Amino acid sequence: MGPDFWLFASVGFAAQLVDGALGMAYGVVSSTVLLSMGVPPATTSASVHAAKVFTGAASAVSHIVHGNVGWRLLALLSMGGVAGGVAGAYLLTSIDGALVKPYVVAWLGIMGLVIVYRAWKGVRPRPFSWRSPAPLGLAGGFFDAVGGGGWGPVVTSTLMGSGADPRQAIGTTNAAEFFVAAAISSAFLVALLTGHWETGGLRQHVWPVVGLIAGGVVAAPVAGWMTKVLPLRLLTWIVGLLVLGLAGSQALVLFR
Repeated sequence: MGPDFWLFASVGFAAQLVDGALGMAYGVVSSTVLLSMGVPPATTSASVHAAKVFTGAASAVSHIVHGNVGWRLLALLSMGGVAGGVAGAYLLTSIDGALVKPYVVAWLGIMGLVIVYRAWKGVRPRPFSWRSPAPLGLAGGFFDAVGGGGWGPVVTSTLMGSGADPRQAIGTTNAAEFFVAAAISSAFLVALLTGHWETGGLRQHVWPVVGLIAGGVVAAPVAGWMTKVLPLRLLTWIVGLLVLGLAGSQALVLFR
C-alpha cells in the first residue's frame, strides 16, 4: 500500500460524495484522473467500473435507507443500463471511445440548461411521464461504458430535465448504477478472458482501484443523507450547474 492508495482514496471519497448526493461525477472524476496518468481508455473504464461495483452497492443501500429510491424506475433503468453497458464495453474494446464523446457532451449541455431553467423558474417536480425509462438506461449504460463515466450525467440529468423529483432521480440512478457497473465489469472480464481485449499493465493499477473503492464506500452513507436533507430547489440548482460544468470541461478537452 503506497502513496497511490491514499491519493486515490481521497479522489474516491470526494467523487462519491458528489456522485451520491447529486447523482453524477464519480465515473467522470475518477476516469479523468486515471487518463491524466496515462492509463489507456479501455483499462481506465474497466478499473473505474470495478470500483463502482463496490461504491455503487454502498450508495444503493444508503439511498434505500433514506427513502430516495423508486422501485419501478430502478428495475427499468437497471435492465436498460445493463444491456447498454455490455454493448458499450464490447464496443470500447474494439474502437476508439472518443468517437461518441461529442454527442454525450452536447446532450449534457442541453440537459444542464433545462435543469437550471427549472431551478430558476421554481418549477415543481411532476411524475415522470415516460412510458418506459429502459431506453434511457440503455443510452446511459452505453455512454458510461464507452466514456468510463456517464451513467449519472446522462440519466440523472435527463430524469430531472423531464420533471422527475430530484431525490428520486438521484437516489434511483445511484442504486441502478450498481447493476450497470457489475454488468460492464463482467463484460470487460469476458473480453479479456476470451482474447477479444488484450491489455498490458493492468496489475499496476490495483492500488489506485482499491483506493477508489475505499474512499467511495466511506463517502456513500454521507452522500445518501445529504440527498435526503438538501432543499429540492437548491438540489436542482446544484445539479444543473454541475451538469453544465461537466459539459463545459469535457468540451474544452475535446476542442483544445
